[in-house]
Amino acid sequence: MTGGGKRRPRGAAGAAGEQQCEKNGDVKKRRSNQADIPDSLRQEAEMCYRLKLPEDFYQFWKFCEELNPEKPSDALVSSVGLTLVGPYDILAGKHKKAKSTDLNFNLHWRFFYDPPEFQTILVGDSKTQYHMGYFRDVPDELPVWVGANEAKKGCAISQAGDNVFAAVKLFLSKKLKEVTEKKKNAILKDIDEKLTRTAKELGYSLEQKTMKMKQRDKKVVTKAFHGAGLVVPVDKNDVGYRELPETNANLKKICKAIVDAPTDDERLKAFAPIQEMLTLVQFANDECDYGMGYELGMDLFCYGSHKKIGQQKSSWTTSSAAFCEWAKSCSL
Repeated sequence: MTGGGKRRPRGAAGAAGEQQCEKNGDVKKRRSNQADIPDSLRQEAEMCYRLKLPEDFYQFWKFCEELNPEKPSDALVSSVGLTLVGPYDILAGKHKKAKSTDLNFNLHWRFFYDPPEFQTILVGDSKTQYHMGYFRDVPDELPVWVGANEAKKGCAISQAGDNVFAAVKLFLSKKLKEVTEKKKNAILKDIDEKLTRTAKELGYSLEQKTMKMKQRDKKVVTKAFHGAGLVVPVDKNDVGYRELPETNANLKKICKAIVDAPTDDERLKAFAPIQEMLTLVQFANDECDYGMGYELGMDLFCYGSHKKIGQQKSSWTTSSAAFCEWAKSCSL
């Protein structure tokens, strides 16, 4: 089957709304356990990024604050090998020390393959450029889960739970299997126990894949190159998404042919299949199947070459953002 995706009926879209209501309900239930973070600081973090941040983001900051009151951002550096970054820099007040006053927070700690949907909050090994972040399907809604990527290895984003406690727990579990030195192992176990206890007290799941994440998987129309999947609103008439004429494997071959072309003339010839797909995308847009262009744009973005194909990154980022704006305004 081409394109790696299927149309989704209206029922799936309805489930998305129900899921969001449940999610909002969960947040309300936890109001009594709301992290002790000043409202002004919360507003500043969300205003800088223009994104809503979930309560687990703030709760994890308080957890790290208990481990290292002076530098919560570095609480896990020496023991676990993780540093709190991105919007955590706002909580730490680091942005106030920046020389430039015209900061683009949407590019702050954004790695080469990170799509706009992925927001970095933790970084690890700099050699592989390992980082964790929140993944969103819609910009003005809360994240659907926490993902991880190693930018030096490629664009793949793996799921690591629906909150930061679960993501770090998974990272710790892998670390415990790798560390053989007794002293380091004991330190990791101590942090693991503290994190597990705190997460349970706050009511956060430590599963790598929760029921809500599985429900979201059912609404994914295509995995895309990054593997995180794209969720596209589809109406009762199956309007909203149509498959690309090429499989992911074939599209990667086309991109590779463009990158490896020995001359500009050969490269232009190799671009022909992409040009054909762009024409099909325009037809799809005319018939409101905007998801097709979203998928193609995301795949070209994720291929990530620094050559001609790489120049598509900025234009297709705009395409992705445009789709999100469309999805936000639709009532499907």
